Amino acid sequence: MKRQIAAIGALVFAIVVVTSSAQTQTPQKPAAQNGSPAAPGAMSALPPGYVIGPEDVIAVLFWRDKEMSGDYVVRPDGQITLPLLNDVQAAGLTPEQLRESLTKAASKLIEDPTVTVGIRAINSRKVFITGMVAKPGAYALTAPTTVVQLLAIAGGVHEFADKKKILIVRAENGRQVAYKFNYNDFSKGKNLKQNIELKPGDQIIVP
Repeated sequence: MKRQIAAIGALVFAIVVVTSSAQTQTPQKPAAQNGSPAAPGAMSALPPGYVIGPEDVIAVLFWRDKEMSGDYVVRPDGQITLPLLNDVQAAGLTPEQLRESLTKAASKLIEDPTVTVGIRAINSRKVFITGMVAKPGAYALTAPTTVVQLLAIAGGVHEFADKKKILIVRAENGRQVAYKFNYNDFSKGKNLKQNIELKPGDQIIVP
């Protein structure tokens, strides 16, 4: 009799444990995918003169049309693909220009479309630093940044670097242009104008 009571008690305890565990588990939401319905969320602050570029993530919201709304990654060819509208050029446009383009295209299918365009992430604006710095590589240019600021972001210049011969290589009008930066002079308060503001695509070389 005692064995039966003990067995029943153990069974009841096991059921309580399993039930409690099942009730405390929280369902996991599936990760958002490209083209999934757009939802309210954080938008990136746009730097002055920003235009959309490849790899940027764009939030497109059509009022009362969830099927056409979504977050879209700009492809290397500069386009995004929306339901019904197919391929739409995005790179090279401001968010407002893209909104106008989408509104015009959608007006052929929807009566009085209301479109909102936001930027989830800016991945196209990058500068590159190589050579004698602590952390060479590509860095996102999401705010005004000077040469000295980028050197600091990259962990600083190595002790044995040639600080007098740092170069900023930039593409201008289809050709490569080099700007010199003398770190030693700048640190002494000389020739401060050489600390130029960087532009997307700039390459900083620290020999």
